[in-house]
Amino acid sequence: MNRRPTIALLLFALILSAAGGARAGERNLWPFWVGQTDAAGNWQEWQAAGPLIFKQRAPDGSVSGGLRPIYLWDEADAGQVRTAAVLYPIYHQKETAELRSWTVFNLINRAGPGWAPAGGREPEAFDVWPFYFSRATGSPAASYQGFFPVAGTIKRRFGYDRLTWAIFPLYWRSERAGVVTTSTPWPFIQHSAGNGHHGFALWPLHGRDEKPGAYRHRYYLWPLLYKNETRLSEPASAVQEGFLPFYAREKNAELVSEIFLWPFFGYTNRVAPKRYHEVRYFWPLLVQGRGDERHVNRWSPFYTHSIIKGVDKTWVGWPLIRHQDWSDESVRRTRTQFLFFLYWSEQQRSLANPSLPPAAKIHLWPLLSVWNNGAGRRQAQFPSPLEVFFPANDKIRQLYSPLFALYRFDQRAAGDVRTSLLWNAITWRRNQQQREFHLGPLFSTESSATGRRIALGNGVIGFRREGKRGRWWMFLFDFSPHSEHSAALQPR
Repeated sequence: MNRRPTIALLLFALILSAAGGARAGERNLWPFWVGQTDAAGNWQEWQAAGPLIFKQRAPDGSVSGGLRPIYLWDEADAGQVRTAAVLYPIYHQKETAELRSWTVFNLINRAGPGWAPAGGREPEAFDVWPFYFSRATGSPAASYQGFFPVAGTIKRRFGYDRLTWAIFPLYWRSERAGVVTTSTPWPFIQHSAGNGHHGFALWPLHGRDEKPGAYRHRYYLWPLLYKNETRLSEPASAVQEGFLPFYAREKNAELVSEIFLWPFFGYTNRVAPKRYHEVRYFWPLLVQGRGDERHVNRWSPFYTHSIIKGVDKTWVGWPLIRHQDWSDESVRRTRTQFLFFLYWSEQQRSLANPSLPPAAKIHLWPLLSVWNNGAGRRQAQFPSPLEVFFPANDKIRQLYSPLFALYRFDQRAAGDVRTSLLWNAITWRRNQQQREFHLGPLFSTESSATGRRIALGNGVIGFRREGKRGRWWMFLFDFSPHSEHSAALQPR
């Protein structure tokens, strides 16, 4: 039996069906291709090869796509910001008109000018952590190059104005705020001077540094004996001193704190700028504190309740149950957790309009994740093993989460619901205008107030009826679900 005409006919049907997918609605050629379009007939998202190949458009106009879990690209701001990732988080790159950068695990980093720099020579930087660092700006004062631990210089990084080394740790030199510290070898012999500062250390035996009228630091047998004095120009200086692990004290004009048998027993008494008194027994297990902006009642691991700068947090049977309530800008947040991530939920309410429905997110690891934005948009996924660990990571959400999505529920607005099983192999959707059901490319139904359509093979054969009381008629090779006889069917 010659199967070539049959195969050619099926391929031709698939091509016609995919072309019809450019119109409003959903075209399901699972596992080859599943696509959806918006009310204007423009594509909204599609997937191919099951969940592996995809492209989608976000409500803000950004477009993304890729090959899961290998490659992801994204364009935002009308293409002015372009990002890409390969085996995220291994490789990531970002490109704008001014800057082009890429990184490998944040260990190998490269940055340079974009496709349309503003003008002049844009700086270029290349790092291979922790061995090689470089920056070229066209100006010797800001450019540098270093190969660690052999020799090199770094400027204006890591909180320092300048770092220089040669055969580290034999020679190390740092500059910050006019103070130059030289170590030969680091960290055992250190000398520092500049901007009124003087210091010397033979670590760990003894070290001292001071600036008259500002500070004076001493230590012996680091970190056992130390005394640090600051605010020397003020009427009451600040002192930190200790003989560890037996005793430590901090005292200044605002507070007194003492620790006995560090860090287990102690107290803190603050009088300004906010009053606070705390007593510690077998820290961190038993702590009692009261103050203007701080309240602590800790009987760990059985019960802990604290209010610190408006953040109300409660632990019961640590680490079993954790409850937290706080305000973030104009939003009131309430979060509840069981064993950190086995159960995780957060509710958000508007402070400006408390009568609005709350937004919520719930994770029952690794089975289920549910989202509700409080404005009619709801989503759910089963199983969901990653979302609870990366709640704000959009790349994880696009590249990895859909690979586990045996079931997905998506309510885009009240009455507009789409559900999918087995990576879109089975989908059904309903809204006020129409209903759709797709069993891959094998079987589909669509209905609305203007008619109903039942199709096999995405339109190879099927039946159509106009209106609720019209007659049914059969069709062949009609791959468009919205033909001239049912043009009133409303798209997704």
